[in-house]
Amino acid sequence: MDNDPYRGIPQVEKILEDPRIARWCPVLSRPLVSRLVSQELAAVRDGIRQTGARPEEAALFSAASDACARAASRRLRKLINGTGIILHTNLGRAPLPPAVWDSAAAVNTGYSSLELDLATGRRGRRGGIVPDLLGILTGCEDALVVNNNAAAILLALTALAQGREVIVSRGEQVQIGGGFRIPEILALSGVRMVEVGTTNITTREDYLRAVTPGTAMVLLVHSSNFRIRGFTEKPGVAALASGLPPHVILAVDQGSGTTTENIRGEEKVRAHVAQGAHLVCFYKASS
Repeated sequence: MDNDPYRGIPQVEKILEDPRIARWCPVLSRPLVSRLVSQELAAVRDGIRQTGARPEEAALFSAASDACARAASRRLRKLINGTGIILHTNLGRAPLPPAVWDSAAAVNTGYSSLELDLATGRRGRRGGIVPDLLGILTGCEDALVVNNNAAAILLALTALAQGREVIVSRGEQVQIGGGFRIPEILALSGVRMVEVGTTNITTREDYLRAVTPGTAMVLLVHSSNFRIRGFTEKPGVAALASGLPPHVILAVDQGSGTTTENIRGEEKVRAHVAQGAHLVCFYKASS
């Protein structure tokens, strides 16, 4: 009599051919289903090593199917927003209007002039007329579009301040969703963060006193998901711009992407530019 508890454990391919598991392949792809099945088989073998007991085959197939169901539940799906929050981060922020989606589909389902200068037939620059349109919208001299605001800040710090000092108020060293922490982003970009002020009070003089020949940038950070009320103070962009020496970049993490909207407590991108900010990073959820 063979008492090997591992004998009879079905092979991955056999499990994949079973209708209870095969139905998940069009949903998740065969390679992903195969990985999930392999993980369940590994768990079965670990269980045998610990207890000496092997589960019934039906239980194994059920566990594999449940693993596939859990994976499928992580796929994006259309929902109804009943939260009352119009721009909801967890629900995809602002839905694209169908006309915008159709326009994007027309150029993305075929070849395009993404990086081709049609006048010369040679390689061109990406971006098309987007920098021009953003210049009109915000009053800036030039613009660059990246994946999100965190990416914009990281790119700006790395390109313009790596190895040098960046001044940040203690009251603006924030964390927002997804674990995005200002001190960690500064460290990742290779800059030296110089803290000024306190949690609730940071003055213009705090910033100006901290400037040295090694200072590359002053970074003003949007508080995003919280407010400090009461005994508070912080300088505006214009006040800082008028006092900083020419070698220091004044960068503003505007955050909310307010351009033409009138939102209480939110300064428009154009206003920051007009007041003297050299660089404004923001996330535009809708137009």
